Amino acid sequence: MWSERGLASATLSSYRSDLSDLINFLNDRDTILPHAGADLIQAYLADLLHRNLSVRSVSRRLSSMRQYYRWLLRMGRCEVDPTAQLGAPKAIKPLPKALAESEVEALLRAPEGDDPLDLRDHAMLELMYACGLRVSELVKLQRSQMSLNQGVVRITGKGDKERLVPMGEAAINAVQRYLSDGRPQLIKERMDEHIFVTKRGSAMTRQAFWYMIKRRAVQLEIDKDISPHMLRHSFATHLLNHGADLRVVQLLLGHSDLSTTQIYTHVAMQRLQDLHEEHHPRGKIHD
Repeated sequence: MWSERGLASATLSSYRSDLSDLINFLNDRDTILPHAGADLIQAYLADLLHRNLSVRSVSRRLSSMRQYYRWLLRMGRCEVDPTAQLGAPKAIKPLPKALAESEVEALLRAPEGDDPLDLRDHAMLELMYACGLRVSELVKLQRSQMSLNQGVVRITGKGDKERLVPMGEAAINAVQRYLSDGRPQLIKERMDEHIFVTKRGSAMTRQAFWYMIKRRAVQLEIDKDISPHMLRHSFATHLLNHGADLRVVQLLLGHSDLSTTQIYTHVAMQRLQDLHEEHHPRGKIHD
């Protein structure tokens, strides 16, 4: 069948291997390929996932089965294609990783000096955590987007959608100090509207911020593969842990769909379960 389509020998070998594995699975259940129903094919796909095959590999095997059963139908060797109504398995998105509140506090305190770069780093970290910004949103910020008097920053996010996000007192103070004592020394005579600039006076990049936050984490000996996006995740998780409404968090993050924000409820719930287990007298029965 597949040789008629001129497929490469390696591809043919993969297809044969896929069907051989399916045949063994069905034989253990006293069924042969032409008589397998959708329930058995679905059980086989679940078994593949249970064997820790990647979603991509399982989808490829489903594709092999579809082509085979279509051929059986054309040849009159089966009456129903059991794969016709089966959808490809969806990849499970990993839960976003967040820092503990104590780790965030330590990270925010890391730039302790008074030199321009310490003032800049402190302001960037405070602002990112206070507002839950994306890295791209943070480094692109311009003076016209920020009102320190009102304590808000106007963000243009994905799809050019604007949102107003409150900054909080700690972030306002850090940004004010950077703008008055740090940025002028970095920007010198340059004309640039970007709030955050490098030591050469040019606009900060995502890569430069990534390097900075990695370096600060190493200084603190934070034993996690920390990334700038973890501050955004921490922002959302900590808000929910402290009772914030999910739709408020959605607006602050700039998510167009609430389902995107709902993943953080799983993180918050896991944190609540851990706290219950740790502190409730009947949370965990020890041997």
